[in-house]
Amino acid sequence: MLSTRAHILLAIITIGSIVFIISLVRRDRLRAKYSMLWVSIGLVLGVIAAVPGVLDRISAWAGVAYPPTMFFLLAIAFLFTVVLHFSWELSRLEGRDRVLAEEVALLRERLARLEAGEPGPGQSRSHRTGGDAYSNEGN
Repeated sequence: MLSTRAHILLAIITIGSIVFIISLVRRDRLRAKYSMLWVSIGLVLGVIAAVPGVLDRISAWAGVAYPPTMFFLLAIAFLFTVVLHFSWELSRLEGRDRVLAEEVALLRERLARLEAGEPGPGQSRSHRTGGDAYSNEGN
C-alpha cells in the first residue's frame, strides 16, 4: 500500500500535469486529440491518488505482490502504447511528406518552364505564345 505522503505527492503531480496539459492546448502547443490521451491518464492517476486501495486491488487481481510494481508495469505498458501510436503517426506523415515534396517539385518545374516561356508537356508553342492553333501563320 502506498503511504499517505506518496498519495499526496501523486495528487500534486496529477493536478500539475493536468494544468500543464490544458495550458499547452490553450496556447496551441498540443493538439486536442493528443490532450485527451494525456488528460485521461491524469484522471487515472488522480483516481489512484485519491483512492488508496485501488492500486492494491488491481495488484492483487493481477497477482502482483508489490503494488508499486504494478504501477510501473502499467506505466511501461502505457508508454509502449504511446510510442507505438507515435511511430504509426510518424510513418503516415512521412508518406504524406514524400507526396507533398514530389508535388512541389513538379509545380516548381512547371513554374520554371512557364517563366522561361517553354511549352509544358502536351502544349504546343503556338498555344503557349497566344497564337491561334487554327491559323495558317507559318504554313
